[in-house]
Amino acid sequence: MSTKILWADDEIDLLKPHIIFLKNKGYDVVPAVSGNEAIDILDNEDVDIIFLDENMPGLSGIETLKHIKTVHPHIPVVMITKSEEEHIMEDAIGADIADYLIKPVNPSQILLCLKKNINKGEIVTEKNTQAYQQAFRDIALKISDSNSLQEWEIVYKELVYWELELEKINDPSVASMLADQKEEANNRFAKFVTKNYEAWLNGTGSEKPLFSHTILKEKLFPDLQEGKSAFLFVIDNLRFDQWKSILPLINPYYRVNDESLFYSILPTATHYARNAMFSGLMPSEIAKKYPQYWLNENDEGGKNQFEQPLLEEYMKRYGKASKISFSKILNVDFGKKVLDNLRNMLNNPLNVVVVNFVDMLSHARTDVDIIRELANDEKSYRHVTATWFANSVMLDMVKFLSEKKIPIYITTDHGTIKIEKPIRILGDKNTNSNLRYKVGRNLDCNSKDIFEIRSPEKVFLPKENLTSSFVFATGSSFLAYPTNYTHYVNYYKDTFQHGGISMEEMMIPFIKLLPK
Repeated sequence: MSTKILWADDEIDLLKPHIIFLKNKGYDVVPAVSGNEAIDILDNEDVDIIFLDENMPGLSGIETLKHIKTVHPHIPVVMITKSEEEHIMEDAIGADIADYLIKPVNPSQILLCLKKNINKGEIVTEKNTQAYQQAFRDIALKISDSNSLQEWEIVYKELVYWELELEKINDPSVASMLADQKEEANNRFAKFVTKNYEAWLNGTGSEKPLFSHTILKEKLFPDLQEGKSAFLFVIDNLRFDQWKSILPLINPYYRVNDESLFYSILPTATHYARNAMFSGLMPSEIAKKYPQYWLNENDEGGKNQFEQPLLEEYMKRYGKASKISFSKILNVDFGKKVLDNLRNMLNNPLNVVVVNFVDMLSHARTDVDIIRELANDEKSYRHVTATWFANSVMLDMVKFLSEKKIPIYITTDHGTIKIEKPIRILGDKNTNSNLRYKVGRNLDCNSKDIFEIRSPEKVFLPKENLTSSFVFATGSSFLAYPTNYTHYVNYYKDTFQHGGISMEEMMIPFIKLLPK
């Protein structure tokens, strides 16, 4: 079916060469000599796009535009005018035009406008598909050759870039290619991590990433100054691709001064990674130095209830002002209270705001059917995150702090991965319930898709008893007990989980933003 164009211009006869040109290109043009005639045609015919002259006698182009947008808001309208006066452009743009052309227009301008507004989806699909297919081999070589922190960061950022680019098109075959390539990357990344993790933590390797317990010391503390205020937002479970999805909403208010990736410690879970971040210590060091602030897996009570005193102690050790505010946003009401108190918080050198939405989203996606439908794949998971942020109290905070010229930092404790492949594991009754890692005695798992740590103390993890060990799932796998295995697997398959080893869980953002 050809594209139908409604072209309204009181000098339509002078445009016959353009109309003939468009018909030869396969477009169907319906002419109108006035705004009223254009409105009458729209009452009886379906059109795909409207070309509208701004300066027509009777009902002006702007008046016609307002009527069209009231009745037919989804039809793109291109305003064509002889005038370059700013107020006319502003009136047209304010009425939500698709494009703006200045007379005299030439055929190539018109054709470009049509391709941009009508054929954009097909063109973007074709170009992005070709571009990714060309990049596929280069990325595959990088995946097979990557053997350093910097090389893996490049691989992950390229894969995220293509995820975001290819979500603009609807091509299942290309999406499948990218998913397979990402799975291959995660499998090789897991081997890279398991080979180097202990050396990284003990400082015996040739390189060492920024980790949960070093990120604040390296990226935040040097910027803190007496008499000035800064805000650190820790969005639980925020992946790098999700950060990219909310960045356009922040751009009007802040510019990115630093966009870094750092590594979550293992397990990539809040209990371990966030306590490490706020203490500047690995979990076994917290348990030894501050036993009153550490709870093991089987201890009762909230595992992250002592983050503020741990951070205050951390800042004292590095000679930083300990006057801080520490807030956790667990629901909308909590968020509004923090927002209402922002002005008072500006007197503190550091204000920490922990935001739990993304974490709640991942858990809700497991337990609530409607959330499973809303976030049923990587693309929709990102979109739900962006939709939340666009309507969140946190964005209101960002706007307020931008007006006050306050620098902000955004980070997370770990990411998540969509799990697909079950692995059978055996453990005693005290083994924890996390799907991506297990800690306990007598763990038995015969799989190549795991990383087992039999001596937790070597990687600074607490050892609850002499035979305790840790097992971590890699790639998109997850750990399941043989008991009621089929039901368990079907219930949790294709949910987003954390705790194990993958690029999404371990390579996470730390962002410094300066107000515009």
